[in-house]
Amino acid sequence: MNCKSRILGSSLGLLLILAPHAEAQKRRAQAPAKDNATHAAAMARSAETCPEHSDARTRPGVAAVPAAALKVLESRGYALCPDTRLDTTTPVVWYGKQGVFAWNPSSAGAIKVLAAQATAFARSEEFPPGTVVWRANGKLAEGALVPAFRRR
Repeated sequence: MNCKSRILGSSLGLLLILAPHAEAQKRRAQAPAKDNATHAAAMARSAETCPEHSDARTRPGVAAVPAAALKVLESRGYALCPDTRLDTTTPVVWYGKQGVFAWNPSSAGAIKVLAAQATAFARSEEFPPGTVVWRANGKLAEGALVPAFRRR
């Protein structure tokens, strides 16, 4: 075997090995179009509703919530709002009267708690009419004081 045929053979072998891997990465990177539309609708509702909305603050919270839960929230007209006024010890709040989940984007575990609670509420489709507050560890913070929600 000469040098050119060895190079061609090894290049072809690498191509055969890497092609399926690259295709799988493309599929993983592309979210279904419906999911993209759902997340875009949630971002638009946040832009309408939230006084502290910005792509940089809102997108991580919206992206953490599964599309199925966002669809339930959207069907009810509920919004996800970043709120830096919330304390880092109680960074996630459900404002039932206003239909808003708010979280402190600078709190370490807030996005994870937001996603878990929004998903749980959407799954059960039971949204309490009052205010519910969670600690950074995901546990309820009964009796905690939080600032009132102010709509944009």
